Amino acid sequence: MDWLDAVKWDAQGLVPVIAQEAATGDVLMFAWMNREALQKTAELGRAVYYSRSRHKLWFKGEESGHVQTVHDIRLDCDNDVVLLKVTQLGHEPGIACHTGRHSCFFQRHENGQWITVEPVLKDPESIYR
Repeated sequence: MDWLDAVKWDAQGLVPVIAQEAATGDVLMFAWMNREALQKTAELGRAVYYSRSRHKLWFKGEESGHVQTVHDIRLDCDNDVVLLKVTQLGHEPGIACHTGRHSCFFQRHENGQWITVEPVLKDPESIYR
């Protein structure tokens, strides 16, 4: 059996993926992969996702330069979520989010509100041209 056959793909042929920073354990982002993206990620040692809005493979960092080197690929107990342990690289190392922040999870619930708790490390206007 092909290792990709063990993954429980959803009706659209996708699986949710969590990118976790290997050095700190910080959860950097959530994305989706199709079979081809997961296979390329394993082959290249670089995160390749599937963009649902653009309907194509998304090589993390192809526009921003914020590439993710993949150290470990794990599958959860139900075979329906992938965890990547990565190092976030780029012109400004440590930026994983398109908002210019370290992590996409920069808002915390406090007293019935979402509070921004992580700073913008670089203005996204200067990242995406």
